Amino acid sequence: QSHLPIMIGGSGEKKTLRTVAKYADLWNAMGPVDVMAHKVEVLRGHCDAVGRDIGEIEFTLGVKLTIRDSKAEAKRVRDAAMAANRTPDAEVADDDTFWEGSPEEIADRLRPYVALGFTTVISEQPAPYDVETFERFFGEVKPLIDAG
Repeated sequence: QSHLPIMIGGSGEKKTLRTVAKYADLWNAMGPVDVMAHKVEVLRGHCDAVGRDIGEIEFTLGVKLTIRDSKAEAKRVRDAAMAANRTPDAEVADDDTFWEGSPEEIADRLRPYVALGFTTVISEQPAPYDVETFERFFGEVKPLIDAG
């Protein structure tokens, strides 16, 4: 390939998003949809300032998915994985990037981000990897998003 794509993660409004506007091919961010809507507008301003089309930057959303038939079952699987990895409960409780639920619930949560321009999901997974979540994301959630 002639160009190695550059991904920059973060959402600092003064330096990070300005650097994204200048150099990034991909931008990875995470947070509540209202915060991300604001960050997209800040990034748009930086892009305008450097004469770059914001559409040239692929937006990627960082989350930690667990998908099962119900939110309760997904939470049970997530909690077991966190316990197996000795992740303190406080870390999970304070982290709004943990998304658990049914395919429909995950699709509903994802749609506002798609409307903001996020086209790729990067899901952190604890060991051992949750193959069911990946299969259900691609097999069930993605078709729901693609259908509108």
